[in-house]
Amino acid sequence: MSTHTHDSIRAVQWTGTHLSLLDQRLLPHESVYLETDRAAAAADAIRDMVVRGAPAIGVTAAYAVVLAARRAWSEDGQDWRAAMAADLKALADSRPTAVNLFWALERMGQVMAGLPDGQDPEPALLVEAERIHQEDVDGNRHMGDLGAALLQDGRDVLTHCNTGSLATGGYGTALGVIRSAYAQGRVKHVYADETRPWLQGARLTAWELVQDGIPVSLMCEGAAASLMREGRVGWVIVGSDRIAANGDAANKIGTYGLAVLARHHGVKFMVVAPTTTIDMNAPSGAEIPIEERGQEEVLELAGRRVAAPGAAAWNPAFDVTPAGLIDAIVTERGVVEQPNAQKMKALFAAD
Repeated sequence: MSTHTHDSIRAVQWTGTHLSLLDQRLLPHESVYLETDRAAAAADAIRDMVVRGAPAIGVTAAYAVVLAARRAWSEDGQDWRAAMAADLKALADSRPTAVNLFWALERMGQVMAGLPDGQDPEPALLVEAERIHQEDVDGNRHMGDLGAALLQDGRDVLTHCNTGSLATGGYGTALGVIRSAYAQGRVKHVYADETRPWLQGARLTAWELVQDGIPVSLMCEGAAASLMREGRVGWVIVGSDRIAANGDAANKIGTYGLAVLARHHGVKFMVVAPTTTIDMNAPSGAEIPIEERGQEEVLELAGRRVAAPGAAAWNPAFDVTPAGLIDAIVTERGVVEQPNAQKMKALFAAD
């Protein structure tokens, strides 16, 4: 069996004329695509969680630059760079933690810098955006195989948040490893945290796995310790929104707690992310900006208040797992076991 089966979902699509984004706020009840030909609307979609997951945000931003260039060229062909400035700023401001966003904008910027003033920038930028998208899918499939090879004991796995096709250009990071491992018979069952307050595990990961025929059981975050104590899982497999130069990894809030529990119970902990997620300019996790979102996400559920009136909320979107709690970081360039600054630097030196 191909290790790249169980892969039917694409949340970010270029139609040939515009961007089509699966509105992940409506899943699992509705599959609705938001269609846009405006970069500002794509920036809104990133900020408002229509599209989420660091790699998917990067791919979306790349296509949004194409849309910005089209509008700028039609409005002011002679000075299209200046006409793009507001759109590019809106994209950069949309989500501060996801380093893939800034990587994609920088890569598109390099193409822009090489174009003459009097030339329509859209064709060259579209080629680059499509390349970024395809590289993400190919890299995810390679990471899937590398990570699956680490799963030797045949036990079930636990994952947190959503790291699949919905969070990437396709196939997924941590969920890509799970897809490959399931296809190879190395994993038979997946446990997924609900992932409060946005319930990405309940709404998205469970939906993806059901769509692709992989058995999944949903659980409250608070059940993880008991699951590990019973010996049901051999690995916790998660993604990351930014990895520091020393191997510290920022991911959806709740990941750090899982890493602490995993170490106590002798469960292995794997982070799966493309090298575009690694920020070698951040010496440690202390330098990673942590987005804090609105209190209403915690105080309300589906727009209805569930907390006691008068209660406030603290709502960091991410936490940082120290490298010392991570057994393996899996990237498309290779696997870094027991990560530290020297090993992370060596990953980029090996070509």
